[in-house]
Amino acid sequence: MKIYLTTNSLPQVKRNLNLAKKSTTPFAMVAFLTLSSTALPSCGAPPNSLENRVAGSAPQASPAPAPGAIRGEAADSKMAAAPKQASSETPATRPQLIKKAALSLVVKSIDSSTKSVTDIVKKQQGDILGFQNEKPPDPSIRQTATMEIRVPQERLETTLDSLAKLGTVQNRALTAEDVTTQLVDNEARLRNLRKSEEVVLKIMERSGSVGDVLKAAQELSNIRESIERIDAQLKSLRNQVAYSTISLTLEAAVSSQQTPEPALGLRMQETWGKATHSVGELTLGLFDLGIWLLAYSPYFLILGAGVYGFKRFKKQQSVPKIEELKPPQ
Repeated sequence: MKIYLTTNSLPQVKRNLNLAKKSTTPFAMVAFLTLSSTALPSCGAPPNSLENRVAGSAPQASPAPAPGAIRGEAADSKMAAAPKQASSETPATRPQLIKKAALSLVVKSIDSSTKSVTDIVKKQQGDILGFQNEKPPDPSIRQTATMEIRVPQERLETTLDSLAKLGTVQNRALTAEDVTTQLVDNEARLRNLRKSEEVVLKIMERSGSVGDVLKAAQELSNIRESIERIDAQLKSLRNQVAYSTISLTLEAAVSSQQTPEPALGLRMQETWGKATHSVGELTLGLFDLGIWLLAYSPYFLILGAGVYGFKRFKKQQSVPKIEELKPPQ
């Protein structure tokens, strides 16, 4: 509470002083003045207010803000704080991506590059899922090797940069598939199925007929089958998101060197060996064929006798007809 002394109170102060002078006890006047001087500052008045009021000058009061302005400032402050509050309450979710990369390199040596690739993958905490090395018989064709690599997604770019340093990059590609919606849908379906499972279990705990219990058990089996299927899909998607695959192709810089031609004597020896081996195989084949024919000879004899009898019967039937057709002489 603030008390201001206006100019109208000046006569009152003078009257108090006169009364103090007329008093027979000087101590009373001193005590009155002391109490008057200490009471005013104790009520919260500024130090120079008494001098200003006595001199007749009123203090300049700051104008009070309008209610509309106060409401406008409050609204502006709320609007300024609203986006920050909304952003803090609903943070942006990171998209779940399945990333696949393809890299083709031309290297000096397939063998040394393969060893370097193995070291890089091991350093990046990845795995080699497949490896195939093809050595073409034609010396004009370059030797190639393909590798299937899996690395953590956060180390994909680092791994690609390290692999690219092994040779000359011929092709580099990166694809990403957003599976955020699939993950969210499967998680929601999984939650609903688990709730349904709890409800069916509670129904089975109640006493009922055997038919109702069997129906509940069948429904519970179907729900658990759906839960296992969706759970497996979720694990597969999360694994594909967590680990990215790289299809690496290594190609030799020069064509493979053809092995030297064998000597003439060695070549003739190899040819003679192949020929004798072929003769032996043919002899064994004919011997096997004779055994098969001997085993099936009774059936062949019966079949031959049947054919011979049928032809002889047809021949006997055709001879009288020819004699009847001859004209009489």
